[in-house]
Amino acid sequence: MKKKILSLLLVVCLGLSMVGCGGNDAGSTTGSNDSSNSSEGGNIKVGIINNDPNESGFRTANVNDLKNKFTPENGYDASFFYSLKNDEQITAAQKFIQDGVDYLLLSAANKAGWDSVLQDAKSAGTKVILFDRTIDAKEDLYEASIVSDMEKEGQDAVDWLKGQQLKEYNIIHLQGEMGNAAQVGRSAAMEKAVKENNWNLVAQQTAEWSTEKAQQIVQSVIESDKKFNVIYAENDDMAKGAVAALDKANISHGVGKDVVIMGFDCNKWALEELLKKNWNYDGQCNPFQASYIDDIIKKLEAGETITEKKIILDEKGFDANEITKEDIEQYGI
Repeated sequence: MKKKILSLLLVVCLGLSMVGCGGNDAGSTTGSNDSSNSSEGGNIKVGIINNDPNESGFRTANVNDLKNKFTPENGYDASFFYSLKNDEQITAAQKFIQDGVDYLLLSAANKAGWDSVLQDAKSAGTKVILFDRTIDAKEDLYEASIVSDMEKEGQDAVDWLKGQQLKEYNIIHLQGEMGNAAQVGRSAAMEKAVKENNWNLVAQQTAEWSTEKAQQIVQSVIESDKKFNVIYAENDDMAKGAVAALDKANISHGVGKDVVIMGFDCNKWALEELLKKNWNYDGQCNPFQASYIDDIIKKLEAGETITEKKIILDEKGFDANEITKEDIEQYGI
Protein backbone atom coordinates (compact mmCIF):
# COMPACT_ATOMS: atom_id res chain seq x y z
CA MET A 1 0.00 0.00 0.00
CA LYS A 2 2.87 2.41 0.84
CA LYS A 3 4.43 1.76 -2.57
CA LYS A 4 1.14 2.57 -4.32
CA ILE A 5 0.75 5.82 -2.36
CA LEU A 6 4.36 6.80 -3.13
CA SER A 7 3.87 6.09 -6.85
CA LEU A 8 0.72 8.21 -6.91
CA LEU A 9 2.52 11.10 -5.19
CA LEU A 10 5.36 10.94 -7.74
CA VAL A 11 2.92 11.15 -10.66
CA VAL A 12 1.13 14.13 -9.05
CA CYS A 13 4.44 15.92 -8.40
CA LEU A 14 5.56 15.37 -12.00
CA GLY A 15 2.38 16.91 -13.31
CA LEU A 16 2.64 19.90 -10.99
CA SER A 17 6.31 20.48 -11.86
CA MET A 18 5.49 20.69 -15.59
CA VAL A 19 2.59 23.09 -15.14
CA GLY A 20 4.51 25.25 -12.70
CA CYS A 21 7.60 25.88 -14.84
CA GLY A 22 8.15 29.46 -15.99
CA GLY A 23 9.89 31.23 -18.86
CA ASN A 24 13.38 32.74 -18.90
CA ASP A 25 15.56 33.25 -15.86
CA ALA A 26 18.62 35.48 -16.20
CA GLY A 27 21.05 33.45 -18.27
CA SER A 28 18.97 30.26 -18.42
CA THR A 29 15.73 28.91 -19.83
CA THR A 30 13.32 26.70 -17.93
CA GLY A 31 10.44 24.71 -19.34
CA SER A 32 6.98 26.08 -19.99
CA ASN A 33 3.80 24.18 -20.76
CA ASP A 34 0.93 25.45 -22.92
CA SER A 35 -2.04 23.09 -22.85
CA SER A 36 -4.62 25.60 -24.03
CA ASN A 37 -6.73 23.10 -25.97
CA SER A 38 -8.91 20.72 -23.99
CA SER A 39 -9.48 17.23 -25.37
CA GLU A 40 -11.83 17.26 -28.36
CA GLY A 41 -13.82 14.18 -29.30
CA GLY A 42 -12.40 12.50 -32.39
CA ASN A 43 -9.45 14.87 -32.69
CA ILE A 44 -5.87 13.63 -33.03
CA LYS A 45 -4.03 14.15 -29.76
CA VAL A 46 -0.50 15.55 -30.14
CA GLY A 47 2.17 16.60 -27.68
CA ILE A 48 4.62 19.13 -29.14
CA ILE A 49 8.03 19.65 -27.53
CA ASN A 50 10.02 22.61 -28.81
CA ASN A 51 12.81 24.99 -27.85
CA ASP A 52 12.12 28.33 -26.17
CA PRO A 53 10.03 30.62 -28.45
CA ASN A 54 12.29 33.53 -27.43
CA GLU A 55 15.45 31.76 -28.61
CA SER A 56 15.40 33.60 -31.95
CA GLY A 57 13.17 35.06 -34.66
CA PHE A 58 13.38 31.67 -36.36
CA ARG A 59 12.06 29.88 -33.27
CA THR A 60 9.24 32.36 -32.73
CA ALA A 61 8.09 31.85 -36.32
CA ASN A 62 8.41 28.08 -35.93
CA VAL A 63 6.30 28.03 -32.75
CA ASN A 64 3.61 30.25 -34.26
CA ASP A 65 3.46 28.09 -37.38
CA LEU A 66 2.86 24.97 -35.27
CA LYS A 67 0.25 26.70 -33.12
CA ASN A 68 -1.65 27.88 -36.18
CA LYS A 69 -1.70 24.40 -37.72
CA PHE A 70 -2.40 22.12 -34.76
CA THR A 71 -5.80 23.46 -33.72
CA PRO A 72 -9.21 21.88 -33.01
CA GLU A 73 -10.46 23.42 -36.26
CA ASN A 74 -7.83 21.37 -38.11
CA GLY A 75 -8.67 18.19 -36.21
CA TYR A 76 -6.04 18.31 -33.47
CA ASP A 77 -5.97 18.42 -29.69
CA ALA A 78 -2.49 19.87 -29.08
CA SER A 79 -0.40 20.55 -25.99
CA PHE A 80 2.92 22.38 -26.14
CA PHE A 81 6.03 22.30 -23.98
CA TYR A 82 9.07 24.60 -24.36
CA SER A 83 12.58 24.33 -22.98
CA LEU A 84 16.22 24.64 -24.02
CA LYS A 85 17.14 21.93 -21.49
CA ASN A 86 17.22 18.33 -22.64
CA ASP A 87 16.27 16.84 -19.25
CA GLU A 88 13.16 19.03 -19.03
CA GLN A 89 12.16 18.05 -22.54
CA ILE A 90 12.60 14.37 -21.71
CA THR A 91 10.40 14.71 -18.61
CA ALA A 92 7.75 16.44 -20.71
CA ALA A 93 7.91 13.71 -23.35
CA GLN A 94 7.39 11.02 -20.71
CA LYS A 95 4.38 12.91 -19.38
CA PHE A 96 2.86 13.26 -22.87
CA ILE A 97 3.31 9.51 -23.43
CA GLN A 98 1.62 8.77 -20.10
CA ASP A 99 -1.23 11.07 -21.15
CA GLY A 100 -1.76 8.89 -24.21
CA VAL A 101 -0.97 11.32 -27.03
CA ASP A 102 -1.29 9.83 -30.51
CA TYR A 103 1.76 11.71 -31.79
CA LEU A 104 4.82 13.17 -30.10
CA LEU A 105 6.37 15.98 -32.15
CA LEU A 106 9.91 16.74 -31.07
CA SER A 107 12.53 19.42 -31.68
CA ALA A 108 15.21 18.21 -29.27
CA ALA A 109 17.47 20.56 -27.34
CA ASN A 110 20.24 17.97 -27.59
CA LYS A 111 20.78 15.00 -29.88
CA ALA A 112 21.62 12.52 -27.11
CA GLY A 113 19.56 10.79 -24.43
CA TRP A 114 16.32 10.02 -26.27
CA ASP A 115 16.51 6.25 -26.82
CA SER A 116 14.56 5.16 -23.74
CA VAL A 117 11.88 7.81 -24.29
CA LEU A 118 11.35 6.74 -27.87
CA GLN A 119 11.26 3.10 -26.80
CA ASP A 120 8.54 3.99 -24.28
CA ALA A 121 6.63 5.84 -27.00
CA LYS A 122 6.81 2.83 -29.31
CA SER A 123 5.58 0.50 -26.56
CA ALA A 124 2.70 2.85 -25.80
CA GLY A 125 1.70 3.18 -29.47
CA THR A 126 2.70 6.85 -29.62
CA LYS A 127 4.14 7.81 -33.02
CA VAL A 128 7.15 10.16 -32.94
CA ILE A 129 7.91 12.78 -35.59
CA LEU A 130 11.12 14.83 -35.37
CA PHE A 131 11.23 18.37 -36.70
CA ASP A 132 13.93 21.02 -37.11
CA ARG A 133 16.60 18.96 -35.33
CA THR A 134 17.78 15.36 -35.53
CA ILE A 135 18.60 13.08 -32.60
CA ASP A 136 20.87 10.08 -32.04
CA ALA A 137 18.31 7.28 -32.27
CA LYS A 138 17.48 4.31 -34.47
CA GLU A 139 15.21 5.14 -37.39
CA ASP A 140 12.65 2.52 -36.38
CA LEU A 141 11.89 4.57 -33.25
CA TYR A 142 10.41 7.51 -35.18
CA GLU A 143 8.19 7.97 -38.22
CA ALA A 144 10.03 10.81 -39.96
CA SER A 145 12.57 13.59 -39.48
CA ILE A 146 11.77 16.97 -41.05
CA VAL A 147 14.93 19.06 -41.11
CA SER A 148 16.95 21.68 -42.92
CA ASP A 149 20.10 20.67 -44.77
CA MET A 150 22.42 23.00 -42.87
CA GLU A 151 25.49 22.08 -44.88
CA LYS A 152 23.61 22.81 -48.11
CA GLU A 153 22.59 26.18 -46.67
CA GLY A 154 26.26 26.90 -46.10
CA GLN A 155 27.28 25.50 -49.49
CA ASP A 156 24.74 27.68 -51.30
CA ALA A 157 26.13 30.70 -49.45
CA VAL A 158 29.80 30.02 -50.22
CA ASP A 159 28.95 29.20 -53.85
CA TRP A 160 27.30 32.63 -54.04
CA LEU A 161 30.38 34.21 -52.44
CA LYS A 162 32.72 32.51 -54.89
CA GLY A 163 30.54 33.76 -57.73
CA GLN A 164 31.18 37.36 -56.67
CA GLN A 165 34.73 36.95 -58.01
CA LEU A 166 36.30 39.32 -55.51
CA LYS A 167 39.93 40.30 -56.12
CA GLU A 168 40.76 38.73 -52.77
CA TYR A 169 38.92 36.94 -50.00
CA ASN A 170 39.80 37.97 -46.44
CA ILE A 171 37.05 36.54 -44.26
CA ILE A 172 35.79 36.98 -40.71
CA HIS A 173 33.81 33.84 -39.89
CA LEU A 174 31.36 34.28 -36.99
CA GLN A 175 30.20 30.86 -35.80
CA GLY A 176 27.06 29.94 -33.89
CA GLU A 177 26.92 27.86 -30.72
CA MET A 178 29.48 25.11 -31.24
CA GLY A 179 28.05 21.66 -31.90
CA ASN A 180 24.66 22.96 -32.94
CA ALA A 181 23.50 21.44 -36.25
CA ALA A 182 23.31 24.86 -37.93
CA GLN A 183 26.82 25.77 -36.80
CA VAL A 184 28.28 22.43 -37.87
CA GLY A 185 26.76 22.55 -41.35
CA ARG A 186 27.40 26.21 -42.12
CA SER A 187 30.95 26.07 -40.75
CA ALA A 188 31.77 22.92 -42.73
CA ALA A 189 30.84 24.60 -46.00
CA MET A 190 32.99 27.67 -45.30
CA GLU A 191 35.98 25.66 -44.09
CA LYS A 192 35.82 23.51 -47.22
CA ALA A 193 35.66 26.59 -49.45
CA VAL A 194 38.61 28.22 -47.68
CA LYS A 195 40.77 25.17 -48.39
CA GLU A 196 39.61 24.64 -51.96
CA ASN A 197 39.89 28.28 -53.02
CA ASN A 198 42.86 29.34 -50.91
CA TRP A 199 40.81 32.05 -49.20
CA ASN A 200 42.27 33.85 -46.18
CA LEU A 201 40.44 33.19 -42.90
CA VAL A 202 41.27 36.33 -40.91
CA ALA A 203 39.27 35.24 -37.87
CA GLN A 204 37.04 32.30 -36.99
CA GLN A 205 35.32 32.45 -33.63
CA THR A 206 32.01 31.57 -32.04
CA ALA A 207 29.72 34.42 -31.05
CA GLU A 208 27.10 31.89 -29.87
CA TRP A 209 24.37 33.50 -32.04
CA SER A 210 24.76 36.74 -30.03
CA THR A 211 24.63 40.25 -31.54
CA GLU A 212 26.75 41.67 -28.72
CA LYS A 213 29.45 38.99 -28.88
CA ALA A 214 29.66 39.31 -32.66
CA GLN A 215 30.16 43.05 -32.35
CA GLN A 216 32.96 42.52 -29.83
CA ILE A 217 34.74 40.01 -32.09
CA VAL A 218 34.62 42.25 -35.15
CA GLN A 219 35.65 45.27 -33.08
CA SER A 220 38.68 43.30 -31.90
CA VAL A 221 39.64 42.43 -35.49
CA ILE A 222 39.29 46.07 -36.53
CA GLU A 223 41.52 47.18 -33.65
CA SER A 224 44.14 44.61 -34.67
CA ASP A 225 44.40 46.31 -38.10
CA LYS A 226 43.92 42.98 -39.87
CA LYS A 227 42.66 43.33 -43.42
CA PHE A 228 39.21 41.85 -44.20
CA ASN A 229 36.49 42.32 -46.82
CA VAL A 230 33.94 39.57 -46.04
CA ILE A 231 31.93 38.79 -42.91
CA TYR A 232 30.29 35.36 -42.96
CA ALA A 233 27.92 35.28 -39.97
CA GLU A 234 26.02 32.07 -39.27
CA ASN A 235 22.85 33.93 -38.29
CA ASP A 236 21.29 37.35 -38.81
CA ASP A 237 21.79 38.50 -35.21
CA MET A 238 25.56 38.04 -35.45
CA ALA A 239 25.62 39.79 -38.83
CA LYS A 240 23.78 42.68 -37.16
CA GLY A 241 26.43 42.85 -34.44
CA ALA A 242 29.20 42.77 -37.03
CA VAL A 243 27.62 45.68 -38.90
CA ALA A 244 27.35 47.67 -35.67
CA ALA A 245 31.12 47.33 -35.22
CA LEU A 246 31.73 48.42 -38.83
CA ASP A 247 29.45 51.43 -38.45
CA LYS A 248 31.24 52.48 -35.28
CA ALA A 249 34.55 52.37 -37.18
CA ASN A 250 33.09 54.13 -40.25
CA ILE A 251 33.75 51.11 -42.47
CA SER A 252 31.32 50.83 -45.38
CA HIS A 253 29.42 47.58 -46.04
CA GLY A 254 26.99 46.12 -48.53
CA VAL A 255 26.71 46.22 -52.31
CA GLY A 256 29.70 47.96 -53.90
CA LYS A 257 31.17 48.83 -50.50
CA ASP A 258 34.24 47.77 -48.50
CA VAL A 259 32.84 44.71 -46.72
CA VAL A 260 30.50 41.95 -47.94
CA ILE A 261 27.91 41.04 -45.29
CA MET A 262 26.39 37.54 -45.17
CA GLY A 263 23.80 36.19 -42.72
CA PHE A 264 21.31 33.37 -42.28
CA ASP A 265 17.67 32.89 -41.16
CA CYS A 266 15.90 35.56 -43.27
CA ASN A 267 14.42 37.71 -40.55
CA LYS A 268 12.31 40.43 -42.17
CA TRP A 269 14.55 43.17 -40.77
CA ALA A 270 17.60 41.41 -42.23
CA LEU A 271 15.99 41.09 -45.67
CA GLU A 272 15.16 44.79 -45.47
CA GLU A 273 18.90 45.41 -45.08
CA LEU A 274 19.44 43.47 -48.30
CA LEU A 275 16.79 45.50 -50.06
CA LYS A 276 18.60 48.68 -48.94
CA LYS A 277 21.85 47.05 -50.16
CA ASN A 278 23.43 47.40 -46.72
CA TRP A 279 23.91 43.60 -46.66
CA ASN A 280 24.77 41.33 -49.56
CA TYR A 281 23.37 37.84 -48.90
CA ASP A 282 20.99 36.06 -46.54
CA GLY A 283 20.40 32.30 -46.46
CA GLN A 284 17.01 30.92 -45.54
CA CYS A 285 16.48 28.52 -42.66
CA ASN A 286 12.85 27.50 -43.11
CA PRO A 287 10.82 27.63 -39.86
CA PHE A 288 7.51 26.77 -41.56
CA GLN A 289 7.44 23.04 -40.86
CA ALA A 290 3.89 22.44 -39.63
CA SER A 291 2.44 21.66 -43.06
CA TYR A 292 5.10 18.98 -43.59
CA ILE A 293 4.23 17.37 -40.25
CA ASP A 294 0.49 17.62 -40.92
CA ASP A 295 0.98 15.88 -44.26
CA ILE A 296 2.86 12.99 -42.61
CA ILE A 297 0.21 12.57 -39.92
CA LYS A 298 -2.56 12.47 -42.52
CA LYS A 299 -0.69 9.78 -44.47
CA LEU A 300 -0.15 7.72 -41.34
CA GLU A 301 -3.80 8.10 -40.31
CA ALA A 302 -4.77 6.85 -43.78
CA GLY A 303 -2.66 3.74 -43.23
CA GLU A 304 0.19 4.75 -45.54
CA THR A 305 3.82 3.93 -44.85
CA ILE A 306 6.39 6.73 -44.77
CA THR A 307 9.21 5.33 -46.89
CA GLU A 308 11.42 8.44 -46.84
CA LYS A 309 12.40 8.95 -43.20
CA LYS A 310 14.40 12.15 -43.73
CA ILE A 311 12.49 15.00 -45.34
CA ILE A 312 14.55 18.05 -46.33
CA LEU A 313 12.84 21.44 -46.17
CA ASP A 314 12.77 23.67 -49.25
CA GLU A 315 15.10 26.64 -48.75
CA LYS A 316 16.83 29.35 -50.79
CA GLY A 317 19.34 32.18 -50.54
CA PHE A 318 18.78 35.87 -51.34
CA ASP A 319 21.08 38.29 -53.18
CA ALA A 320 20.79 42.02 -52.42
CA ASN A 321 20.80 42.77 -56.15
CA GLU A 322 17.81 40.50 -56.79
CA ILE A 323 15.59 40.57 -53.69
CA THR A 324 12.13 42.15 -53.93
CA LYS A 325 9.56 43.44 -51.43
CA GLU A 326 7.44 40.44 -52.35
CA ASP A 327 10.29 38.13 -51.29
CA ILE A 328 10.42 39.85 -47.92
CA GLU A 329 6.69 39.43 -47.38
CA GLN A 330 6.74 35.80 -48.44
CA TYR A 331 9.94 34.56 -46.83
CA GLY A 332 10.75 37.02 -44.03
CA ILE A 333 10.19 35.77 -40.48
